[in-house]
Formats: sequence, structure tokens, C-alpha cells
Amino acid sequence: MLKFIATYFRQSPVMYFAKYHALGNDYLVVEADTMSHPLTPATIRRICHRHFGIGSDGILVRGVDDPQGRITLRIFNPDGSEAEKSGNGLRIFARYLWDTGVVQATPFPVLTQGGLVTCQVLAQGQSVTVEMGHVSFTSTDIPVLGSPREVLQETLLVNGQVVKYSAATLGNPHCIILRDPVSEAETRSLGPLIETHAQFPQRTNVQFMAVLDRSNIRLAIWERGAGYTLASGSSSCAAAAVAYRLGLCEAVIAVHMPGGQLTVELSDQFAARLTGPVVKVGEGVITPEALVDVPEEEP
Repeated sequence: MLKFIATYFRQSPVMYFAKYHALGNDYLVVEADTMSHPLTPATIRRICHRHFGIGSDGILVRGVDDPQGRITLRIFNPDGSEAEKSGNGLRIFARYLWDTGVVQATPFPVLTQGGLVTCQVLAQGQSVTVEMGHVSFTSTDIPVLGSPREVLQETLLVNGQVVKYSAATLGNPHCIILRDPVSEAETRSLGPLIETHAQFPQRTNVQFMAVLDRSNIRLAIWERGAGYTLASGSSSCAAAAVAYRLGLCEAVIAVHMPGGQLTVELSDQFAARLTGPVVKVGEGVITPEALVDVPEEEP
């Protein structure tokens, strides 16, 4: 779809991309079979850089379909690490597949590192729903150190202060902290310390959550591998599930974030459905010149 753009460039492109955002959470979508350069962590960091690259909160790579014919997706954070699952990333990827005619407006499966999910594009591409899977609060699933248990309202020592938190996973780890009000400054200050806390052996995403009423919560988010983020789909599901599990909210929750609002619907078994808007920003190519001083492999 994007190859015609290459005629405007003197250099053969490294890769073709489409860029989308979901409430300001922006991703590049690329096809593995169009890339002429390996996606090393250093390459990913350069491409995602806001000044030296295209700039994004991550890269979504469509791989080869699995033996059962299911579409596969790999999700890379801007620090070069790989994420198991991303709600907004999945919604963007679903919109891309719809835009390119790979799927229609009926539900379809996508295989991620964090498991199989079902997506559906609605309202002529303006909204996308993803069945995100079941939320678990069990320490061995997340993981969180200590004996097997549900991790609900426990304490964590962070930078000399005691923080009360709950933890959850949808295939990727989350740490949810009740705050009223939530604060960008606190999120930026404590977020990286909690992300890398020894209690979370695979690091963790961090959400500061204010419960507004039985149907609304507000989040400030520090994403593992990405930092302060305007919106996050998997964070929305994890935080909503904790609010429901603690009896603070009903099963349908509007999640308010700096980038906008998503809706999370939870079953009695904590299966999460995520719905919200996706916007296409544009498409283009990345040239070798942009990566000329990036090492081929990590030192």
C-alpha cells in the first residue's frame, strides 16, 4: 500500500509505516516483510525518538500469519523492549488492518505475545473494540514476589514513602495506586521507581487512579518502557478491573485520561472489553540516512 511513496526518495526505504494515535497514544505500524533493516533495540529507540526519528510511543509489527492463519502482532516499546500486550496498540493495529482491507467489520483474532485477542472495527473505523482477555490479580500470574495470593491493597516502600497498591495482569503486569487527585508530577516522580521496583521481576506498568463515582475513574499513567503516557488501553482495563474487584465501581467504567476517554466493560469473571477511538495520522517511509549512526547490534 505504501510503496508508491518510495518514488519520491533517492534512497531505498528501510521500511514503510502508517502512523495512528489512540487518545494521543501513538504507534507506527509496519509489515515485517517490507523491512530491509532489522529492528534492533537501538533502531527502535531511534525511530521512536521525537527529534531524531519519526516519533512514537512504540512500533507495531505485523508478522507472518501463524499455522492456523491467524494474524500475528509484536509490540515494541520506545526503549527497545517488547511488550506482551497493548490495548491501544491493538486497537490501532485493528484499524490499520481494516484500512488496508485485510479484515472487515466483523470480529477477528490477533495473536500477541500476551495471548489471543478478538478485535472489531466499528463506525467506519472511528471506533475499535478489543476483547482483552481475563484480568488476574494473582501474584504468580503478574508476577509479584512473595507467596501465591491476590495482590490487593498491599504496601510498597518507594523512595522512603509507603505506597498502597494492587496489582493485575492481562498478559502484561500492572500496579494500580489509589490517589485523589491524580498528579502528573507524582506519576513522573514515582512511576519509574515503581516500574523497576524489585517486587516486580518483569518490571510493571503503573497507574495512579482516582475513583470519581461508581462509573468513572481518572488515571495518570507511567508505562513500562515508555514513560509518562497520555492514554493506555491495557492500563485502563487493569485499573478498571481493580476498581471493580475492590467494590468501588460497577462493571462498565469510563476511564478518563489526559488524552481522552475509553470504556471498559467487565464480566463477572473479569474478562475485559475495551472500546474507544482511533485516528490515522499519516503514512510514509524511513530512509537509511535516518539510521546511519545507529549500531547494527547492541554493545
